[in-house]
Amino acid sequence: MTFGLSAWCAAELGSSPAEVFYERVSISSVFGVRLADGREVYVKAREDDGRATSCLAAQASLAARGFPCPRPLTPVVVVDGLAVHAEDALPGGSMLQGSSPAVAVRYAEVFARSMALLEDVVVPPPLPSPRWARWDHADPGLWPEIDFLDARDQSAVPPLVVEMALRVRKRLLATSLPCVLGHADFEAQNLRWQHGSVLAVHDWDSLAWQPEAALVGAASGAFANASPPSLVPVESSAAFIEAYQRMRGRAFSEEEMEIAWAGSLWTALHNARWEVLHGDPTPSGDAVREQGAERLRLAGA
Repeated sequence: MTFGLSAWCAAELGSSPAEVFYERVSISSVFGVRLADGREVYVKAREDDGRATSCLAAQASLAARGFPCPRPLTPVVVVDGLAVHAEDALPGGSMLQGSSPAVAVRYAEVFARSMALLEDVVVPPPLPSPRWARWDHADPGLWPEIDFLDARDQSAVPPLVVEMALRVRKRLLATSLPCVLGHADFEAQNLRWQHGSVLAVHDWDSLAWQPEAALVGAASGAFANASPPSLVPVESSAAFIEAYQRMRGRAFSEEEMEIAWAGSLWTALHNARWEVLHGDPTPSGDAVREQGAERLRLAGA
């Protein structure tokens, strides 16, 4: 995934890079750039799948209303099949680590604030949802199609992981709850904190269009993730879900509670498959073996 960074900055930002001080290549390529005019910005480039404009519009709305996220500096510009934009740098801060119920509550408060603001954002749904939140795909088989994963020996995926994923997906697909916008990669690695308060929430490319309860559940299981990802204790997910309802001033229905618990397990099952297909250590797989039965029970799955 390459494009002419220098030429793009000159054309879209009015200044060429003097220094690239950060670079990360993953699903998106992210460049921290110090421009010749002294500004520091981040430039993001990812395959244009039609999601980027909606994601960026939602991010811009949040930033304009004071939510701690980077302010977009350009619209999405498509370059050689890549969706590219620039946003403010929000330097500083550190990760809030830990997976205790007390830490869960702090993350839930931030997530609830973001969801309340996103309620007022009207954009075309950013579909398809990110692959780890795409249980509603129309691809054949259990998992959404991911070519480089599907080409690997699927017999390596433990039967228990497959069984749990089938049950969780069935429960998630059975709901008629309406879809909403929400951050589907709400993990420690994407937030920075300073002096006890959240400083920045990053990775708005990962907005999803799924039921609110499912998004809350997914965040409740993954909020502590850095690298490698795992799954927080059941009691910490429970604390997150409870705190979220309290912050929003509305109790979930029985249906919503079950969907939240189903959502809490799907991402970890996706990660458990990823681990074994890459030959990596298996913290997610270990966690779903330990916690899966209880989460399935709470999900009504």
